[in-house]
Amino acid sequence: MTRSFQTRREFVTTTAAGVGAALAGASTARPLRAAAPYQTGRQIGFAVAGIGNLATNRVLPALRATRLARPTGLITGSPERVMPLATEYGIPPDSIYTYDDMDRMRDDPSIHAVYVVTPNGLHRDHTVNAARAGKHVLCEKPMAVSVTECEEMIAACDEAGVKLAVGYRLQFEAHHLECIRLAREKAFGALTMIEAGFGFRIGDPSQWRLRMDLAGGGPLMDVGIYALQACRYLTGEEPVEVVAFASKTDPVKFAEVEESLVWQMGFPGGCLGSCSTSYNLSGMNRFRAYGPRGWCGLEPAYGYGGIKGHRSDGAPLDFPHMDHFVTQIDDFAQCILEDRQSKVDGMEGLRDMRVIEAIYESARTGQPVGLQS
Repeated sequence: MTRSFQTRREFVTTTAAGVGAALAGASTARPLRAAAPYQTGRQIGFAVAGIGNLATNRVLPALRATRLARPTGLITGSPERVMPLATEYGIPPDSIYTYDDMDRMRDDPSIHAVYVVTPNGLHRDHTVNAARAGKHVLCEKPMAVSVTECEEMIAACDEAGVKLAVGYRLQFEAHHLECIRLAREKAFGALTMIEAGFGFRIGDPSQWRLRMDLAGGGPLMDVGIYALQACRYLTGEEPVEVVAFASKTDPVKFAEVEESLVWQMGFPGGCLGSCSTSYNLSGMNRFRAYGPRGWCGLEPAYGYGGIKGHRSDGAPLDFPHMDHFVTQIDDFAQCILEDRQSKVDGMEGLRDMRVIEAIYESARTGQPVGLQS
């Protein structure tokens, strides 16, 4: 989720006020039985929560293109506005839900899972409500806006006996997987340093991404998390210490969230990660992993298409483009069908959020922050 969308902002205006009340009711409900097992060859029906640009232009088309999944429901604050979309995807009116009546999905056998594509600050609420309706959950990144919320989401899914995964689409992308292989096999020696950054110039100052209550933070939560992820999966380790610095050149536009942020991380094996993110620049979309005998990297690294690989030895690092949403949805559907955990499960989202909270603490205090290994 890397851009702002009018339809999602309109959704926030009409629905955010009612979510807290809906969750309060759900928190006292009895947990449902575990989801029923699935037969080999069966497709997993997904309801999509949050019908903005990302859902309309990426998620729903991907669901139609997958082998193991299909779109079977919509969850929205404005049911009347999504009727044309429902017709396009063959979704019947009785499989269109609002955020206040997600509990009704427990009686909808066509829906097995929910893909949560709402603003960050609502991920916890919608995930918990979907789990209490007995549905598996694929939640867009960031998983939530705090460690506590991540823990609550994991607990709710565990209690309901449903699976939880986070939308880390690049962990299924061929260029990223090849860089992980090169790093883990020490093709250029043991990693000594990783440089990673992702940023863009954000537009409309009234959008939800600039509101702390809905975004949970600025570019770190939105796109900087890709750089953090790259460092974690290239090393295969968790950082033990972070130090960060945030700055603003436009304190009016960025009154609630950071404008730009840089941070460094130390890893147990000795590798250092140097990362940056911003909502007020263009052209930052890369990572490079260095060892004593060379490097590999991607630039562009994180977009929906056009990823390009580079190696210091000139060897090719090129793969055909695959729709990232198709590959991640098919993987989650297969996890459901085979009753196994996703490699990007709730714990993966929680690990990112622990580091993100440490980064914000360091930026606020000006001091390094240690993390438990």
